[in-house]
Amino acid sequence: MAATALMGRLSLNSPHIPHISQSLPAFIYGTAWKKDATADLVYLALNAGIRAIDTANQPKHYQEQLVGSGIRKALQEGMVKRADIYVQTKFTSVPGQDPDNLPYDPKDPVSKQVQDSVESSLQHLRTSGDRFDDVEGSYIDTVVLHSPMPTIAETMEVWETLERFVPGKIRNLGVSNCNLFTLINIFERATIKPAVVQNRFYPQTKFDIGLRKFCLEKAIIYQSFWTLTANPKLVWSAEVGVLANQLGISTQAALYCLVFGLGNIVVLNGTKRYERMRADLEAVELVKAFSIRSPEAWERALQAFKKLLEDSAT
Repeated sequence: MAATALMGRLSLNSPHIPHISQSLPAFIYGTAWKKDATADLVYLALNAGIRAIDTANQPKHYQEQLVGSGIRKALQEGMVKRADIYVQTKFTSVPGQDPDNLPYDPKDPVSKQVQDSVESSLQHLRTSGDRFDDVEGSYIDTVVLHSPMPTIAETMEVWETLERFVPGKIRNLGVSNCNLFTLINIFERATIKPAVVQNRFYPQTKFDIGLRKFCLEKAIIYQSFWTLTANPKLVWSAEVGVLANQLGISTQAALYCLVFGLGNIVVLNGTKRYERMRADLEAVELVKAFSIRSPEAWERALQAFKKLLEDSAT
């Protein structure tokens, strides 16, 4: 049994063009470390045109309840419909939590921790209602295991507990901070296969070349985070600069678009500036048009970028 289709799964009609139509939006808005500004920034991102939101039930770094507040405000004003946005959260195990502020009892069995975390996420991310327990009709597009557990047996205990919520309250499952060996293990053992993998995109893991290949083969969406922060050399590289100058976009947006071009990838974008949100979305459209208008030039840019990744990872 597979999970229901990931809302807006990336189109793979062309592996070299960052094609976004009828697909998971290019950017997922990242809400980590937004603190009390979280609700306003989520609303701002939706107003700018971003249609996917990432959070976690991890009060140490995320304010999941404020993510829900921002989404509900946009829904109530008619800015978006729930079916048009993608909402993703995470189950975070005890080591990743603040010991004084957890969404579950750390003394409970892991399966109960997962259940309580998911149920509170459904409350936080409910689509309507002022009451905290008003979750009728609410659902989460994807719940991600924030990091694999210490053993594969423990990881699968968490996964199998999450599977019980699919497809009624959770539509898809995913995993973050995961290596290829663990991903294969989960994929082979799981009834509901991973729909997404969210990892740091950086040289220390050789930009996940092997893992991304597996994701592409298995139609798993790869979600890239720390794309800018971890890669200043890529941002200011000649290869990225050529595309930026050619199309009049920022080097940061050019890097995003080249990452999209690797295939089956979306990027977490955490900017707090409305103008930057709009410019990044517009850059995607400019690069899409360029890749169609000048496919040979786009292919050269993409191959140069792939070579840069290989050289940077060695």
